[in-house]
Amino acid sequence: MESVKRLSSDWRYPTTLLCVYGFFSTVKPLEPFLIPFLTGPDKNLTTEQVNNQIFPVWTYSYLSVLVPVFLLTDWLRYKPVVVFQCVMLFITTALLRWTESVPAMQAMQFCYGVVTASDVAYFSYIYSVVDLKRYRKATSYSRSVQLLGYTVGSVLGQLLVSFNLMSYNNILVFTLVLTAIALVASCLLPMPQRSMFFHRKHSGQRASEEGAKRHRGGSEDEEHDSQTSNTSLGDRGDKKGQGVKEDEDSEEIKGAASCSQVVLQLWRDFRQCYSSRQLLYWSVWWAMATCGYNQTVNYVQVSVLWEHVQPSQNFSIYNGGVEAASNLLSAATAYGIGFTEVRWEQWGELALGGFSGLGAAALFLMTFTGNIWVCYTTYTIFKCLYMLLITIAMYQIAADLSMERYALVFGANNFGALLLQTIITSVVVDSGALGLPIIPQFIIYASYFSAISVVFLLRGIFSVSKAQRIKKEQSSLNGKQSEICEEHKF
Repeated sequence: MESVKRLSSDWRYPTTLLCVYGFFSTVKPLEPFLIPFLTGPDKNLTTEQVNNQIFPVWTYSYLSVLVPVFLLTDWLRYKPVVVFQCVMLFITTALLRWTESVPAMQAMQFCYGVVTASDVAYFSYIYSVVDLKRYRKATSYSRSVQLLGYTVGSVLGQLLVSFNLMSYNNILVFTLVLTAIALVASCLLPMPQRSMFFHRKHSGQRASEEGAKRHRGGSEDEEHDSQTSNTSLGDRGDKKGQGVKEDEDSEEIKGAASCSQVVLQLWRDFRQCYSSRQLLYWSVWWAMATCGYNQTVNYVQVSVLWEHVQPSQNFSIYNGGVEAASNLLSAATAYGIGFTEVRWEQWGELALGGFSGLGAAALFLMTFTGNIWVCYTTYTIFKCLYMLLITIAMYQIAADLSMERYALVFGANNFGALLLQTIITSVVVDSGALGLPIIPQFIIYASYFSAISVVFLLRGIFSVSKAQRIKKEQSSLNGKQSEICEEHKF
């Protein structure tokens, strides 16, 4: 019994369970073949219905539930929302398997919007059950295993479709089995005792835990880790008024905070996090680029554009392989950033502009090419470039934060991206507005990334020029000081 308790209290236990959940919930063999399934004999929907009536529902539902889900995630302490996410994923797959009409497919997309909005629980859960010193490893494992799940799902789907091992409907039944495994793993997750806003601990309670950790550890390094971990719920940089602030926190928050206190605390933290101009620029890029990336992937990944490029040939059978290759190359690109020694605070904005321009060029080529293999290649390049830049952006934002509010900032950036995406979808895609065909849509997306590239290239050139000018002025000042010192010697 003691060994079981010890195992459940170790950081590896919840991390492993979360990775199991993340893997099985992201293995979706049918996803690269969704358009052939929906427009084929199983559902008998038209491409226009899928493109203009069904897919936009995901964007609207995602936006409408993102903020409520974020607050519920914190109030319910993460685990219940992770379980709920898996249940909604199960319902989404069941609707896709056993219903056929446009309204039913719209309901399926609404449920999937709830699933994607609940990702905030998946990425926030681990920070509530592990120490700060384990953040990097836990984050690396939980994120990489999701990407591995997507890759395995794409490869599996490619094999099942290419060798006619399963029909589309049977693939969906198989997906339900994998989702059930994920549901079991989510139910076994330990329940966190604290959260970011609603269930914060008293400063006295944190102090007593700190003392207990010091007593158990005894070494100076462990003492430092304990202090660092305890500051993860508060300000990292504001040392001056820390004692006063903790007293105020202990009076404001006793047990579960009221809604008004939580909203006030959210607003304070939001203002402080975005007070950094550098962080604000990176966050603006995050929101704008993620919006364009989501729109592109939504209408390429499910092969609307690919079907348009060469409709006379059944190239959709390769969609799974293309997704698998792009996911693996994107993972390698993002992983390589960890070994690249670049002063991103100086050169980052220039990189954002330059690589965004390459992404725009890839999109233009993808749109106007008549060769499906060029289309596949440019899609892979575009995805790798985005993963490269979003990894840099996440690192820079996390490094620039003055307080430990990663979920708040990342969630706010995603909300901004989703808001932009909703506007573009409602104007460009939705059949109630312009309802543009797929080629004009992608011309707009490519132009959108071109505009991002121009803005950040100009900003990057200005930042580099300013840094070089300051460096020259500093060198000149140091030279004059050296001359004065030499004169005084004589």
